[in-house]
Amino acid sequence: MPAAPRPPQPVAVKPRVPRWVPWLPVLLLVLDLIAEAVVPDAVAAGFLLTALPVVAAFSYGPVLTGAATAGSLGLQILLALRAGHIDEQHHVWVYIATLLSGVMGTALSWQRTRQSHSLLQARTVAETLQRTVLRPVPERVGGLRVAGLYRPAQAEMLVGGDLYEVCDTRFGVRVLLGDVRGKGLGAVRTVADVLGAFRAAAHDTPGLVELADQLDRAVLRDAADGGDDELFATAVLLQYRPGADCVEIVNRGHTTPLLLSRGTIAPVACAEELPLGLGQLGPEDEPAKPTTVALARGHTVLLYTDGVSEARDATGVFYPLAPRLAALGSTAPDRVVSFLAQDVHQYAGLLADDLAVLALTPE
Repeated sequence: MPAAPRPPQPVAVKPRVPRWVPWLPVLLLVLDLIAEAVVPDAVAAGFLLTALPVVAAFSYGPVLTGAATAGSLGLQILLALRAGHIDEQHHVWVYIATLLSGVMGTALSWQRTRQSHSLLQARTVAETLQRTVLRPVPERVGGLRVAGLYRPAQAEMLVGGDLYEVCDTRFGVRVLLGDVRGKGLGAVRTVADVLGAFRAAAHDTPGLVELADQLDRAVLRDAADGGDDELFATAVLLQYRPGADCVEIVNRGHTTPLLLSRGTIAPVACAEELPLGLGQLGPEDEPAKPTTVALARGHTVLLYTDGVSEARDATGVFYPLAPRLAALGSTAPDRVVSFLAQDVHQYAGLLADDLAVLALTPE
């Protein structure tokens, strides 16, 4: 069995200040020199430089901020010497104010640099968490071409309540895509628990229904541990055996998968079971069965969360998923996912919920 691809190293970007901020000290210096050239020689305009160290602290490090303080003091003394007022009392107080401003500016710059470093570390940890919990899907696995997309509704939350995974097992390729009720850290914890349970059980559980039942119990345990009696997760599980012309699907209260073929977009008619975590509420005398769906070459199964189907435009109209895909005219997984990544965002403007998509087609 081929090893799962290792998650790429996190590439967190260091927080940056706006491009115009580093030019503020230069602008202040230019204004001071212009004022010095305009006012009479008897007046020293160097008092404007008192604020320069604090302004420099917003974009430069402690060393440069300290250098800006020394430069400001030196220039103030030169300008006062030119006006013949170097030792007058109000100039002395300007020097003292500039020095105090430099001390505070240097301290501010040190604290800002420290916070920026801490934020970079936090983002690196968050990206590592995302790539550990939601691993990148392989482009090819077990005779399938696969493309995936994940986008949280809140940009600062790299991991939300949606989940997906693709595992190549001895029973074939097994796929999970789901949506956990709730948001925030509680939902992230449930996502991690469900994915951990799926990755462990997918390789050892023969039946797809039995696999879904194990995930159901995992959510139920998580609900008990967290004291949340209303916790559940909708999910759809898919299984594909290499060389087969069909897939098996178990839908646990999730959005209906779509079957994309040339010229048609059709919902996959499969029995809908109760969501994960609520399976104990269903009838015990009616065991579930997976739905078999024909999947020929050139046909694609699209799994998605309600972040796609419930995205709305400015007038409140839901995103027309099927018509948009029909207009695309392609069933290639990478093209379908790439199209949705752009089109849903442009249509909705601001996502109301997390968004996850998986597209799969036989090679």
